[in-house]
Amino acid sequence: MRFVIVTGMSGAGKLTAHKMLEDIGFYCVDNLPVPLIEKFIELIDEPNSEITKAALGLDVRADQSFEDAQKVLEQLKVNGHNFEILFMDCSESVLVKRYKESRRMHPLAPEGRVEDGILKEKLILEDIKRKSSYVIDTSNLLTRELKEEIDRIFNRNGEYNSLIINITSFGYKHGIPADADLIFDVRFLPNPFYIDELKHQTGNDAGVQDYVMGFPEAGIFLEKLTDMVNFLIPGYVKEGKYQLIIGIGCTGGKHRSVTLANELYKRLKDKGSYGLKIFHRDLNQGR
Repeated sequence: MRFVIVTGMSGAGKLTAHKMLEDIGFYCVDNLPVPLIEKFIELIDEPNSEITKAALGLDVRADQSFEDAQKVLEQLKVNGHNFEILFMDCSESVLVKRYKESRRMHPLAPEGRVEDGILKEKLILEDIKRKSSYVIDTSNLLTRELKEEIDRIFNRNGEYNSLIINITSFGYKHGIPADADLIFDVRFLPNPFYIDELKHQTGNDAGVQDYVMGFPEAGIFLEKLTDMVNFLIPGYVKEGKYQLIIGIGCTGGKHRSVTLANELYKRLKDKGSYGLKIFHRDLNQGR
C-alpha cells in the first residue's frame, strides 16, 4: 500500500498534483475533516483492501486546525501506518501574481491582503514542510514539467531529490535575471553578431553553435563550468535547496549565451536525480 499526503502552499499546485496522481492510478480524496483522516487511512490500509495507491489532499483552512491534522498524522505513524508527504511550494511573488490573475482571495486572508495570508500559511506549514518526503517548487514549472516530475517519483519510482536546476541565457543589455543564483559572463568570446551570415541566427542554429564552440576557450569554459556545477549540486541538495538558477549572459542574449546554455544543458541532462530546465530569456527580444 502506497499512501501519499499532498499538502503545501495555497496556489502552489496541490490540486493539479492531486489530479496527476489520480491519472497514474491513485485513489484520491481531498480535505477530509480531521476526525475522519485516521478512519480513512485505517480502512484503505486493511489487508483485504483493493486500493493499493491512495493520496489525501490536506491544506490550511480557516474552519479547521492544521495542527490537529498533524497530530493525527503523527499518531498514525505511531500506530504503524506508513505514508509519504508531497509538499507543493512556490515563491511568494509568484503566489501573489497567481492570486491576482485568478482574482481569488487567500483562504487565510478572505478580507485582507493576499501577502498576509501567504505569510500566515507559511508559518503554519513550516513544520510539515520540514518533515516532507518530497518538496516540489512550482515557481518556474510548466504543467508538463510538473507532470513529468510527479510521474518520475510516483509512477517510475525514480530516485528523488528536491533540487530543480534552471539554466537561463540572457543579454546584459536587457538586465541580469533578478532571481539567478549563479551568473556567468561569456562576452569574452567573439560575437557572432558581427558575422553577416550569423547576425540574424541564434544559438539554437548550427552555424552559430559551430562558430562559438569553434574557439578553444569556449570548450575550456564549458568543461570548467560543468565541473563546478557538478561539484556544487550535492552541497545544494544536502542543504535542502529546492531551486538553482544558473544565468549565462552575453551582450544581447541571442548567440553566445544561448549556445553555452544549450551545451551545459546537454552535459547535465540525465546525469543526476535533479530536475533540469532551460530557458532563453532574451532570444526573441527585438524580433
